[in-house]
Amino acid sequence: MGFKPKHTDYTLSPYTGLTRESWLEACEYLLEGVFTNIKSKEDPVVMPRMEEDITYPHKSAKGNDRVLEERAEYFEGLARSFFIAAPMITENKDTVIAGFHLRDYYKAQILRACTKEDPNYVGTYDELVSLCGKDNPYRAYQQTVETCALVICLWSSKKEIWDTYTKEEKDRIAAFLQGYAHGNTVPQNWRLFNMLDMAFLHSEGYEIDPDIMRDHAQNILNYYAGDGWYRDGHSFDYYSCWAFNVYAPIWNVLYGYEQEPYIAAKFEEYSNKLMDTYPDFFDRDGFTNMWGRSNIYRNAATSPLDANFLLKHPNADPGLARRISSGSLLQFLTREDFLFKGIPTIGFYGMFSPLVQGYSCAESPFWLGKAFLCLHFPANHPFWTAKEKNGTWDTLQKDEVKETILNGPALAFTNHEANGETILRTGKVVKNVNDEHGMWNYSKLTYNTKYPWEAAPCKSIEAQQYVLKNQSDEFYEKCNVTFWHGSHNGVLYRRQFFRYELSKEMHWMQAVSLADFPVAYGILRVDKMRFFKRPATLTLGSYGFPDQGTQIIRKEKSNAKAIIVKGHDFTGREKQMAMTVYDGFESIELIHSTGTNPDSENSIILYGSASWEKQYGYEPYILISQVITKESLEDFTEEEIFPIQKIEYTDKETCGGYGPVRIVLCDGEERLIDFEGFEGNLQL
Repeated sequence: MGFKPKHTDYTLSPYTGLTRESWLEACEYLLEGVFTNIKSKEDPVVMPRMEEDITYPHKSAKGNDRVLEERAEYFEGLARSFFIAAPMITENKDTVIAGFHLRDYYKAQILRACTKEDPNYVGTYDELVSLCGKDNPYRAYQQTVETCALVICLWSSKKEIWDTYTKEEKDRIAAFLQGYAHGNTVPQNWRLFNMLDMAFLHSEGYEIDPDIMRDHAQNILNYYAGDGWYRDGHSFDYYSCWAFNVYAPIWNVLYGYEQEPYIAAKFEEYSNKLMDTYPDFFDRDGFTNMWGRSNIYRNAATSPLDANFLLKHPNADPGLARRISSGSLLQFLTREDFLFKGIPTIGFYGMFSPLVQGYSCAESPFWLGKAFLCLHFPANHPFWTAKEKNGTWDTLQKDEVKETILNGPALAFTNHEANGETILRTGKVVKNVNDEHGMWNYSKLTYNTKYPWEAAPCKSIEAQQYVLKNQSDEFYEKCNVTFWHGSHNGVLYRRQFFRYELSKEMHWMQAVSLADFPVAYGILRVDKMRFFKRPATLTLGSYGFPDQGTQIIRKEKSNAKAIIVKGHDFTGREKQMAMTVYDGFESIELIHSTGTNPDSENSIILYGSASWEKQYGYEPYILISQVITKESLEDFTEEEIFPIQKIEYTDKETCGGYGPVRIVLCDGEERLIDFEGFEGNLQL
């Protein structure tokens, strides 16, 4: 049964009804699931597994590797569930959940995790190095991640737990933390885990190495790419938000403002810069988009909105921040398929294996508990007392689209008044040629808050991706690298390469130059193929459409073909999607699929097909298409399905070999698509 709040206030919170009391009820809802799976107060937070082939502890792990993974799972369950338990303990230190006294359980389990010879001991950093051998001095351990969650929660529940330990117990925990604080880490967001460990130790009077702290902090600054976003490894994703823009403000409070004022001021500046546009990353209902890795963390994506209020001079709007946070909370917790045996599934909604990474375990989804850091603020804080606002969505006129272009992280997102959806288009993506999961997470042409990305229904078709097949090849080529060019005159330009291999000469790769722009209900594409090998065939898929029983309608107008599908998603919400293909495409069809959609067991993908028959020679290269969606069954108008009044090519004979393409829409708007010259400004 999905979460249903008992306390609501639609005067204070006109969009969601949720209050601080509602959020505490959500904590209780999640913790009830946790503790119904724990038999006694001696047992660790190890939850039932819904999946055993991808997540750890891995079946193949033996000997010391098995010990490492089991210890990591113990600690991950403890530390991440603590994100949710800490606010409950702070609110009422005598809280009892499913027969467990919450404060006593976590106080004891934290100490046991740091106590050698205890069955729930998770190992010091030096012990893990010894277990693994010292042949790889750069190896990092999952425990480093979880120590950061631990110290954040010890800080937020300081009076109720940390201050009640004896000096010997505090020293034991601090000694355990020291190794992870100063030990090897990963050169990306992981540096913040070490920084928070050291910051907590410093705040409690323990000695740390300020040079190691400073080195980590200056490196974090160097990952900054602009517009409030940090590059994490090579990628841009929610780690920029739920790691960099959550941990940095906490670090400022514990250490930075006092010890490193220049760096702290930069972290504050960058957090505030994110607040300028980040609220528009969410849709009218506050939904979080399924994008990037670690989607099992779900509404943790809202955590930088409340973390901003930890800063000396926050820029976030409290009414808007709470509205988005509450909307995203309801997006997930109210779903009937959200829980498995009382705990969040390894998925986005229900269980969904295609998005799962091998570094996760059954307890990993509790990272979403970072969204509950807002409960660190007392009841009289503006985050809780301000009336809910809906930001951009309160100001858009009928059928208006607001577009945000961020060149630093290569993100373009559009807020569509007509359907309340937010659509994300990304760039600066590099994935291994065989990394299918990475392509789904990062390389889709668009990501939609109401249509989470779909895995491949077959080798030749992908949702929101091009798939190319050369007749001489035995494999289908997919785009694993995306270069960013930017927006000009209302058109976003990018370049995608098919089967881009970093170790080979790349100038003559198969590629597609992307040009797209928003319309009221979606995105219209005017793309251009770049060939080295032909003959070839190509497909382009729509979003995956949840198939709970779907009405299918076909239409044609002049040289355009369209398919419209109408139905409902898993929750019963009305859904409608239309795909239209114009020049370049020969046909449009649909495919039924099972097990590839995170919202529905069965799904449908619409797709256009194109082919080029000549091995050499001049052929049409432009591919024009559109995908639009609506959160109702009310018919699209004829002009919405077939929005183009006229297409004018510089190359009139063969449609798009060279020169600009002028698109005249039925509403009189025009777009000029011109690929010439953008070769000199392709960015990764």
